[in-house]
Amino acid sequence: MLTVGYIGLGLMGKSIARNILKAGFPLVVHNRSRAAVDELVSEGAQAAFSPAEVAARVDVIFTNLPDSPDVEKVALGEHGIIEGAHPGLIMVDNSTIKPATARSIAEKLAEKGVACLDAPVSGGDVGARNGTLAIMVGGPAETLETVRPVFEAMGKTITHVGAAGAGQIAKAANQIMVAAQMVAMGELIVFAQKAGADPRKVIEAIRGGAAQCWTLDVKPPRLFAGNRQPGFKAYMQAKDLNIVLETARQYGIPLPSAAVDAQLFNAMIEMGIGDLDNSAVLGVLETLANTRLEQA
Repeated sequence: MLTVGYIGLGLMGKSIARNILKAGFPLVVHNRSRAAVDELVSEGAQAAFSPAEVAARVDVIFTNLPDSPDVEKVALGEHGIIEGAHPGLIMVDNSTIKPATARSIAEKLAEKGVACLDAPVSGGDVGARNGTLAIMVGGPAETLETVRPVFEAMGKTITHVGAAGAGQIAKAANQIMVAAQMVAMGELIVFAQKAGADPRKVIEAIRGGAAQCWTLDVKPPRLFAGNRQPGFKAYMQAKDLNIVLETARQYGIPLPSAAVDAQLFNAMIEMGIGDLDNSAVLGVLETLANTRLEQA
Protein backbone atom coordinates (compact mmCIF):
# COMPACT_ATOMS: atom_id res chain seq x y z
CA MET A 1 0.00 0.00 0.00
CA LEU A 2 1.22 3.47 -0.90
CA THR A 3 2.43 5.73 1.88
CA VAL A 4 0.77 9.11 1.32
CA GLY A 5 1.72 12.63 2.37
CA TYR A 6 -0.68 15.57 2.51
CA ILE A 7 0.33 19.23 2.78
CA GLY A 8 -2.33 21.91 3.25
CA LEU A 9 -5.02 21.01 5.75
CA GLY A 10 -7.53 23.79 5.20
CA LEU A 11 -11.28 23.60 4.72
CA MET A 12 -10.94 21.07 1.89
CA GLY A 13 -7.53 19.54 2.56
CA LYS A 14 -8.22 18.30 6.06
CA SER A 15 -11.33 16.43 4.97
CA ILE A 16 -9.56 14.91 1.97
CA ALA A 17 -6.63 13.81 4.13
CA ARG A 18 -9.03 12.29 6.66
CA ASN A 19 -10.71 10.22 3.94
CA ILE A 20 -7.32 8.97 2.74
CA LEU A 21 -6.52 7.95 6.30
CA LYS A 22 -9.90 6.24 6.73
CA ALA A 23 -9.21 4.23 3.56
CA GLY A 24 -6.22 2.67 5.33
CA PHE A 25 -3.30 4.48 3.71
CA PRO A 26 -0.37 5.35 6.00
CA LEU A 27 -0.51 9.14 6.08
CA VAL A 28 2.09 11.82 6.85
CA VAL A 29 0.73 15.37 7.20
CA HIS A 30 2.13 18.88 7.31
CA ASN A 31 0.45 22.27 7.62
CA ARG A 32 1.52 25.81 8.50
CA SER A 33 -1.02 25.81 11.35
CA ARG A 34 -0.36 22.85 13.66
CA ALA A 35 -3.90 22.45 15.03
CA ALA A 36 -5.07 20.53 11.96
CA VAL A 37 -1.92 18.37 12.08
CA ASP A 38 -2.54 17.52 15.74
CA GLU A 39 -6.17 16.64 14.96
CA LEU A 40 -5.22 14.16 12.25
CA VAL A 41 -2.36 12.73 14.30
CA SER A 42 -4.91 11.96 17.02
CA GLU A 43 -6.76 9.92 14.37
CA GLY A 44 -3.71 7.94 13.28
CA ALA A 45 -1.67 10.13 10.93
CA GLN A 46 2.02 10.95 11.41
CA ALA A 47 3.32 14.51 11.64
CA ALA A 48 6.11 16.11 9.61
CA PHE A 49 7.66 19.55 9.98
CA SER A 50 8.50 20.51 6.40
CA PRO A 51 7.47 19.62 2.85
CA ALA A 52 10.94 18.13 2.33
CA GLU A 53 10.44 15.79 5.29
CA VAL A 54 7.06 14.66 3.99
CA ALA A 55 8.53 14.00 0.54
CA ALA A 56 11.38 11.93 1.94
CA ARG A 57 8.97 9.67 3.87
CA VAL A 58 6.24 8.92 1.33
CA ASP A 59 5.48 7.42 -2.07
CA VAL A 60 2.88 10.01 -3.06
CA ILE A 61 2.72 13.58 -1.79
CA PHE A 62 -0.41 15.72 -2.14
CA THR A 63 -0.61 19.49 -1.87
CA ASN A 64 -3.73 21.63 -1.37
CA LEU A 65 -2.76 25.28 -1.13
CA PRO A 66 -4.33 28.69 -1.84
CA ASP A 67 -2.58 29.89 -5.00
CA SER A 68 0.18 29.37 -7.56
CA PRO A 69 3.01 31.04 -5.57
CA ASP A 70 2.17 28.88 -2.53
CA VAL A 71 2.46 25.67 -4.55
CA GLU A 72 5.69 26.85 -6.17
CA LYS A 73 7.19 27.61 -2.75
CA VAL A 74 6.17 24.27 -1.22
CA ALA A 75 7.28 22.31 -4.29
CA LEU A 76 10.49 24.11 -5.26
CA GLY A 77 11.48 26.44 -2.42
CA GLU A 78 13.71 26.10 0.63
CA HIS A 79 12.81 22.94 2.58
CA GLY A 80 10.41 22.19 -0.27
CA ILE A 81 9.38 18.91 -1.84
CA ILE A 82 12.29 19.10 -4.27
CA GLU A 83 14.74 18.85 -1.35
CA GLY A 84 13.15 15.61 -0.14
CA ALA A 85 12.56 14.22 -3.62
CA HIS A 86 13.58 10.69 -4.51
CA PRO A 87 13.20 8.74 -7.78
CA GLY A 88 9.73 7.27 -8.02
CA LEU A 89 8.08 9.93 -5.85
CA ILE A 90 4.76 11.21 -7.19
CA MET A 91 3.50 14.73 -6.48
CA VAL A 92 -0.24 15.38 -6.79
CA ASP A 93 -1.53 18.95 -6.53
CA ASN A 94 -5.17 19.36 -5.48
CA SER A 95 -4.85 23.16 -5.52
CA THR A 96 -6.36 25.41 -8.17
CA ILE A 97 -3.45 27.21 -9.84
CA LYS A 98 -2.36 28.52 -13.22
CA PRO A 99 -1.94 25.79 -15.87
CA ALA A 100 1.44 27.32 -16.74
CA THR A 101 2.59 26.94 -13.12
CA ALA A 102 1.51 23.30 -13.04
CA ARG A 103 3.54 22.62 -16.19
CA SER A 104 6.61 24.43 -14.85
CA ILE A 105 6.58 22.51 -11.55
CA ALA A 106 6.17 19.21 -13.40
CA GLU A 107 9.16 19.97 -15.63
CA LYS A 108 11.44 20.92 -12.73
CA LEU A 109 10.50 17.96 -10.53
CA ALA A 110 10.90 15.57 -13.47
CA GLU A 111 14.60 16.40 -13.36
CA LYS A 112 14.65 14.79 -9.88
CA GLY A 113 12.78 11.69 -11.01
CA VAL A 114 9.43 12.89 -9.66
CA ALA A 115 6.23 12.41 -11.68
CA CYS A 116 3.54 15.08 -11.23
CA LEU A 117 -0.22 15.17 -11.53
CA ASP A 118 -2.21 18.38 -11.39
CA ALA A 119 -5.49 17.16 -9.91
CA PRO A 120 -7.75 20.00 -8.80
CA VAL A 121 -11.11 19.04 -7.34
CA SER A 122 -14.69 20.26 -7.39
CA GLY A 123 -17.56 19.56 -5.03
CA GLY A 124 -16.97 21.97 -2.17
CA ASP A 125 -16.62 21.21 1.50
CA VAL A 126 -19.53 18.76 1.33
CA GLY A 127 -17.83 16.73 -1.40
CA ALA A 128 -14.53 16.80 0.49
CA ARG A 129 -16.17 15.49 3.67
CA ASN A 130 -18.21 12.82 1.90
CA GLY A 131 -15.47 11.64 -0.47
CA THR A 132 -17.58 12.52 -3.52
CA LEU A 133 -15.34 15.07 -5.21
CA ALA A 134 -14.90 15.38 -8.96
CA ILE A 135 -11.18 15.08 -9.68
CA MET A 136 -9.77 16.39 -12.97
CA VAL A 137 -6.28 15.14 -13.72
CA GLY A 138 -3.42 16.34 -15.88
CA GLY A 139 -0.17 14.40 -16.26
CA PRO A 140 0.99 10.92 -17.29
CA ALA A 141 -1.82 8.36 -17.56
CA GLU A 142 0.33 5.64 -15.99
CA THR A 143 0.99 7.85 -12.96
CA LEU A 144 -2.74 8.36 -12.56
CA GLU A 145 -3.24 4.59 -12.48
CA THR A 146 -0.67 4.28 -9.68
CA VAL A 147 -2.48 6.92 -7.63
CA ARG A 148 -6.04 5.89 -8.56
CA PRO A 149 -6.66 3.90 -5.32
CA VAL A 150 -5.97 7.08 -3.33
CA PHE A 151 -8.19 9.16 -5.62
CA GLU A 152 -10.99 6.64 -5.08
CA ALA A 153 -10.88 7.45 -1.36
CA MET A 154 -11.40 11.14 -2.20
CA GLY A 155 -13.89 11.31 -5.02
CA LYS A 156 -16.48 9.62 -7.16
CA THR A 157 -15.48 11.03 -10.58
CA ILE A 158 -11.85 10.75 -11.74
CA THR A 159 -11.16 12.03 -15.25
CA HIS A 160 -7.80 12.05 -17.03
CA VAL A 161 -8.01 15.25 -19.05
CA GLY A 162 -4.58 15.22 -20.69
CA ALA A 163 -0.93 16.15 -20.19
CA ALA A 164 0.51 18.38 -17.44
CA GLY A 165 -1.65 21.46 -16.93
CA ALA A 166 -4.79 19.93 -18.47
CA GLY A 167 -6.33 19.30 -15.06
CA GLN A 168 -5.94 22.97 -14.21
CA ILE A 169 -7.50 23.98 -17.52
CA ALA A 170 -10.49 21.79 -16.67
CA LYS A 171 -10.76 23.35 -13.21
CA ALA A 172 -10.62 26.85 -14.68
CA ALA A 173 -13.45 25.87 -17.03
CA ASN A 174 -15.34 24.49 -14.03
CA GLN A 175 -14.95 27.81 -12.21
CA ILE A 176 -16.35 29.73 -15.18
CA MET A 177 -19.53 27.69 -14.83
CA VAL A 178 -19.63 27.80 -11.02
CA ALA A 179 -19.27 31.59 -10.94
CA ALA A 180 -21.94 32.00 -13.60
CA GLN A 181 -24.35 29.83 -11.62
CA MET A 182 -23.73 31.69 -8.35
CA VAL A 183 -24.28 35.07 -10.01
CA ALA A 184 -27.34 33.86 -11.91
CA MET A 185 -28.85 32.45 -8.72
CA GLY A 186 -28.28 35.75 -6.94
CA GLU A 187 -29.84 37.66 -9.82
CA LEU A 188 -32.95 35.48 -9.97
CA ILE A 189 -33.45 35.75 -6.19
CA VAL A 190 -33.22 39.55 -6.29
CA PHE A 191 -35.37 39.67 -9.44
CA ALA A 192 -38.10 37.50 -7.95
CA GLN A 193 -38.23 39.34 -4.65
CA LYS A 194 -38.27 42.89 -6.08
CA ALA A 195 -40.77 41.93 -8.78
CA GLY A 196 -43.19 40.63 -6.16
CA ALA A 197 -42.81 36.83 -6.03
CA ASP A 198 -41.50 34.60 -3.25
CA PRO A 199 -38.00 33.55 -4.38
CA ARG A 200 -38.39 30.25 -2.49
CA LYS A 201 -41.41 29.37 -4.59
CA VAL A 202 -39.70 30.59 -7.75
CA ILE A 203 -36.73 28.29 -7.17
CA GLU A 204 -39.07 25.41 -6.34
CA ALA A 205 -40.86 26.05 -9.63
CA ILE A 206 -37.80 26.24 -11.88
CA ARG A 207 -35.59 23.53 -10.35
CA GLY A 208 -37.51 20.81 -12.18
CA GLY A 209 -36.93 22.36 -15.59
CA ALA A 210 -34.07 23.54 -17.75
CA ALA A 211 -32.65 25.73 -14.94
CA GLN A 212 -31.87 22.70 -12.74
CA CYS A 213 -28.23 22.66 -11.59
CA TRP A 214 -26.06 21.79 -8.59
CA THR A 215 -26.17 25.37 -7.37
CA LEU A 216 -29.97 25.50 -7.19
CA ASP A 217 -30.03 22.06 -5.57
CA VAL A 218 -27.55 22.92 -2.80
CA LYS A 219 -27.29 26.63 -2.06
CA PRO A 220 -30.78 28.16 -1.66
CA PRO A 221 -31.71 26.46 1.65
CA ARG A 222 -28.59 27.92 3.24
CA LEU A 223 -29.25 31.40 1.87
CA PHE A 224 -32.90 31.34 2.89
CA ALA A 225 -31.85 30.32 6.40
CA GLY A 226 -29.52 33.32 6.58
CA ASN A 227 -26.38 31.17 6.37
CA ARG A 228 -23.72 32.72 4.13
CA GLN A 229 -20.73 31.00 5.72
CA PRO A 230 -18.41 28.90 3.54
CA GLY A 231 -18.58 26.39 1.80
CA PHE A 232 -16.14 27.74 -0.70
CA LYS A 233 -14.87 31.18 0.18
CA ALA A 234 -15.67 33.99 -2.21
CA TYR A 235 -12.10 35.32 -2.24
CA MET A 236 -10.99 31.92 -3.56
CA GLN A 237 -13.63 32.14 -6.28
CA ALA A 238 -12.24 35.57 -7.17
CA LYS A 239 -8.71 34.13 -7.26
CA ASP A 240 -9.83 31.32 -9.54
CA LEU A 241 -11.56 33.74 -11.92
CA ASN A 242 -8.41 35.84 -12.05
CA ILE A 243 -6.56 32.67 -13.13
CA VAL A 244 -9.24 32.12 -15.78
CA LEU A 245 -8.89 35.65 -17.15
CA GLU A 246 -5.08 35.61 -17.08
CA THR A 247 -5.03 32.31 -18.98
CA ALA A 248 -7.64 33.66 -21.42
CA ARG A 249 -5.48 36.72 -22.13
CA GLN A 250 -2.50 34.41 -22.72
CA TYR A 251 -4.38 32.59 -25.47
CA GLY A 252 -6.48 35.49 -26.81
CA ILE A 253 -9.82 34.07 -25.62
CA PRO A 254 -12.75 36.49 -25.09
CA LEU A 255 -14.71 35.68 -21.91
CA PRO A 256 -17.14 38.59 -21.42
CA SER A 257 -19.44 36.93 -18.86
CA ALA A 258 -16.55 35.57 -16.79
CA ALA A 259 -15.03 39.07 -16.73
CA VAL A 260 -18.23 40.53 -15.26
CA ASP A 261 -18.46 37.69 -12.73
CA ALA A 262 -14.88 38.36 -11.69
CA GLN A 263 -15.76 42.00 -11.02
CA LEU A 264 -18.65 40.96 -8.77
CA PHE A 265 -16.50 38.56 -6.73
CA ASN A 266 -13.71 41.11 -6.47
CA ALA A 267 -16.36 43.57 -5.25
CA MET A 268 -17.12 41.15 -2.41
CA ILE A 269 -13.50 41.46 -1.29
CA GLU A 270 -13.69 45.27 -1.44
CA MET A 271 -16.93 45.14 0.59
CA GLY A 272 -15.21 43.07 3.29
CA ILE A 273 -17.29 39.94 2.67
CA GLY A 274 -14.74 37.87 0.77
CA ASP A 275 -14.59 35.29 3.57
CA LEU A 276 -18.24 34.38 3.02
CA ASP A 277 -19.47 31.60 0.74
CA ASN A 278 -19.28 32.18 -3.00
CA SER A 279 -23.10 32.08 -3.07
CA ALA A 280 -22.98 35.25 -0.94
CA VAL A 281 -22.23 37.18 -4.15
CA LEU A 282 -25.97 37.69 -3.66
CA GLY A 283 -24.91 40.44 -1.23
CA VAL A 284 -23.32 42.50 -4.01
CA LEU A 285 -26.47 42.19 -6.10
CA GLU A 286 -28.64 43.10 -3.09
CA THR A 287 -26.58 46.25 -2.60
CA LEU A 288 -26.91 47.22 -6.27
CA ALA A 289 -30.67 46.60 -6.16
CA ASN A 290 -31.15 48.24 -2.72
CA THR A 291 -32.84 45.14 -1.30
CA ARG A 292 -32.15 42.32 1.12
CA LEU A 293 -33.32 38.71 1.03
CA GLU A 294 -36.18 38.27 3.45
CA GLN A 295 -35.54 35.48 5.96
CA ALA A 296 -38.07 32.75 6.63
